[in-house]
Amino acid sequence: MNYQFNFGVVWDSRDLLLSGLALGLGLAVVSILIGCVIGLVGAFAATSRSRVARGLASGYVTFFRNLPILVILLFVFFALPRAGIRLDKIDSFVASLSVYAGAYLVEVFRAGIQSVPKGVIEAGTALGLRPMQIRRLLVAPLMLRNILPALGSNFISLFKDTSLAAAIAVPELTFYARKINTESFRVIETWLVTALLYVCVCTLIAFLLRRLEARLRLPGGAR
Repeated sequence: MNYQFNFGVVWDSRDLLLSGLALGLGLAVVSILIGCVIGLVGAFAATSRSRVARGLASGYVTFFRNLPILVILLFVFFALPRAGIRLDKIDSFVASLSVYAGAYLVEVFRAGIQSVPKGVIEAGTALGLRPMQIRRLLVAPLMLRNILPALGSNFISLFKDTSLAAAIAVPELTFYARKINTESFRVIETWLVTALLYVCVCTLIAFLLRRLEARLRLPGGAR
């Protein structure tokens, strides 16, 4: 093997990589927040008594869960402008990732809603609470505690999916890694460091989520 390792070029470009990493995390956070709103609305629709609402929720989940996120992204960025809907690169990616995440989070929230004991809902009804108050004050807190592990896994997956933003030149980590690789030809060093950054961040997120889950399992959230 005649390849001579030289991490100097990658080190000199560390600011670019770190800024791309920060943007990727930001994209994932914004997308999962929007996805949670979509997922929560969809989950309540999926568990409602309305056949139309259940059908719409089911159709949304079926459609977007069976589409590759890259196809959604390319459609939003290249096809929607033909219909007069123009979004910049970052907004296009956030929109694509959000509707993709929402399709998975509908099922996560639906399972969370169904995990809440019926006695809780009956108790809320007996206290004279309205359906919306029962959902907001009783169902939502219990549901969130139950779905936290699944929500965390979805966030980690979304963070890794931000690498696809490089396809439309969003300056996240993979975009800068490809740029550094193209300019320096340090293939192994560039992609090895990039891979390690992804692994380290995902491992840290998983660790923090486990700590949060353990904390929420204790009465009153005490240590």
